[in-house]
Parts: sequence; C-alpha cells; structure tokens
Amino acid sequence: QVQLVESGGGLVQPGGSLTLSCAASGFSSDVYAVAWFRQAPGKEREGAVCISMTDGVTNYAQAVKGRFTISRDNAKNTVYLQMNSLKRDDTGVYYCAAKMSTLHLSLSSSDYPYWGQGTQVTVSS
Repeated sequence: QVQLVESGGGLVQPGGSLTLSCAASGFSSDVYAVAWFRQAPGKEREGAVCISMTDGVTNYAQAVKGRFTISRDNAKNTVYLQMNSLKRDDTGVYYCAAKMSTLHLSLSSSDYPYWGQGTQVTVSS
C-alpha cells in the first residue's frame, strides 16, 4: 500500500526559505515519479515540480523555477522541496503526490493517484 507523508511546513517571512519532505512507502522499485502540488485559499490545486525517482529528471512550473529545488534520496525513499525567496503568493497547502510511471513528468493532478495529507506553508511578515 502506497503512503506519502509530508513534513516541514510552517510560517516563514517573505524572502525566507523552507524545506519540505515527502516520505514514500509501498513502492516495490524506483520506477515512479513524485510531484509537489500546492493549493492556495480559494484557488485550484496547481503543480509546482516533479521528479523521476528512477533518474532524477525534473520538471518545474514556471512560477517556481529558479526559486524551488526538488531532490531525492532513494535510500530513504524521500523527496525534498527546497523553497527559497518565498513570496506571499507561495502560501498554501503543499501536497506530495506519486504515480507509477516516469514516462511523462506531468504537473497535472489528475495524473497522480497517490497523495499525501498536505502540509501548510504560510509566507507572511
């Protein structure tokens, strides 16, 4: 049974940094992809970035490119999201999601069947 558990959310000032973690379990191999999505109050969920656990290839949304960095530790089955230069618009619930295929590193939520419970990120002074 696949499980995803996020951690690391919190309150940070504009311009600050925060690192989120997503611990995955239940996968029988490294042939899967993990993505971070976020949902701001009153807005639709949007994809931020995804990574192939097989080879580390990534796909970033334009809104976070250059500020967010995704990485993986296959030994720990954990994906990290380093977020720098945070803006108030980055506020929201951050979810990690996973899918078994790495052929297309999608940022569409409908492509991901497995989801974590989410962690709140608040960027405010």
